[in-house]
Amino acid sequence: SALSLGAWVTYGSQVGEEESYACMVEAYDAGVNFFDNAEAYASGKAETVMGHAVKRAGWKRSDLVVSTKIFWGGKGPNDRGLSRKHLLEGTDAALQRLQMDYVDLLFCHRPDRLTPIEETVWAMDHLVRQGKAFYWGTSEWTAAEIMEAHAIARREHLMPPVMEQPQYHMLEREKVEREYAPLYDTVGLGLTTWSPLASGVLTGKYLKGIPEGSRMSLPNMQWLRGAVEGEAARAAAEKVRGLEPIARDLGATLAQLAIAWCLKNPRVSTVITGASRAAQVTENMKALEVAGRLTPEVMERIEGVLKNRPAPVENFREL
Repeated sequence: SALSLGAWVTYGSQVGEEESYACMVEAYDAGVNFFDNAEAYASGKAETVMGHAVKRAGWKRSDLVVSTKIFWGGKGPNDRGLSRKHLLEGTDAALQRLQMDYVDLLFCHRPDRLTPIEETVWAMDHLVRQGKAFYWGTSEWTAAEIMEAHAIARREHLMPPVMEQPQYHMLEREKVEREYAPLYDTVGLGLTTWSPLASGVLTGKYLKGIPEGSRMSLPNMQWLRGAVEGEAARAAAEKVRGLEPIARDLGATLAQLAIAWCLKNPRVSTVITGASRAAQVTENMKALEVAGRLTPEVMERIEGVLKNRPAPVENFREL
């Protein structure tokens, strides 16, 4: 589905099981069939909550696209990274928590500079051939790392990575629009992008400080506060204020405008949204309608506010 629902920083921590279930049902009823997770989310609890929700709803497994990501699986020395050992053991543990025989998409959650990419490619190919994942991909890898993985896969006749999960929103564009540009046609890279609202910054709710009960007010989310504090945050706030009249003219919220803007990029396969309440899911889904109102003229008006369009890439040597 063009819009999807992710469990990051919500399921199993900020949001309880009942509300998580309500969010997933609301999303499914709106046409969402892709649900994203990771072993790191709430230390695995997010996968458990999602697995319970799928069982409880009684959805047909083949109607869903479920993903998870492996890298941070615990505090032990063998519980993190992209070694063959952790990839195989981490995936088995994730599937057990999800109560599923397989995930559709399996991501390497970050690059592992302590493990040879060749070892990772062999391990991911093994997981696909075992039927524990249909496809594998990367998250926040560089274009060079993705191309190296492809070269190894071609040489060894292995399954290559076919998707990337990068952060992408109005304030973060370089990787998706410039660095990865040569990969879309050369290797057919697909994107499942995350944080379309820049951790809530693009909703406008942080323009007057950090509201009580918001994500950034939580003790375990203090590392996100840099997005709303400091010089860069003040510059972002000015852009958000500049977007307000555009959203108003479109009859949309700032959040809907930000999500719709991501949807307009033809390289984006799906925009992963997050929600702590079912009502937020309902509002986010309206971004599909807003996307249809983003004419070339409106998009240029948005560019006039953002002023951060990456320069085009002429060839690989620029990277």
